Amino acid sequence: MKNYNAKYVVRLTTEEREQLVRLVNTGSAAAHKRRRAQALLLADAGSQGSGRTDAEISEVLQVSVGLVHNARQSYVEQGLAAALERKPKSRHRPRKLDGAQEARLIALACGPAPAGCARWTLRLLASQLVELEIVDSISKDAVRNVLKKTS
Repeated sequence: MKNYNAKYVVRLTTEEREQLVRLVNTGSAAAHKRRRAQALLLADAGSQGSGRTDAEISEVLQVSVGLVHNARQSYVEQGLAAALERKPKSRHRPRKLDGAQEARLIALACGPAPAGCARWTLRLLASQLVELEIVDSISKDAVRNVLKKTS
C-alpha cells in the first residue's frame, strides 16, 4: 500500500488540537466524528503530535487505513470541519422518465395487453416504451419503480 503520509502532513494549531481533544473526551459527539478526531490527533506532525503513519493509526484505533487517509487528506485540502464530516452521498441519478413519459407508460399499462399475452409484464412494457420511441432504453426495474410509485 502506498504511503500518503508525506503528501498529506497534518499540523494542527493549538486551537484545533484543543477542539479535537474536547470532541474526543466528551461523549456527545457522533462516533464517526470521534474516530476522525482521534485519527487527526495521532496524525498530527506538529510540536505536540506523534506524526504516526496511517497504518499505525489504523492499528491503534482499529479502523481502516482508508478512513485515516481520507481524514488526513480532507484536513489538508479542506480544513478541520471537512475532515470531521463524512463525504456526502453522491448517488443522485437523473430520472429516467419525465412526467409526460410516465403518463404514457401508465396509459400503456392500463390499456389492453398485446396480442398473445394475458397481461402486461414489466419486460413487455419496457420493450414497448423503446419500440414506441418514448425512451432510448429502460430497464424493467425502472418501469417497476414508476408503476409502484403511481399505484
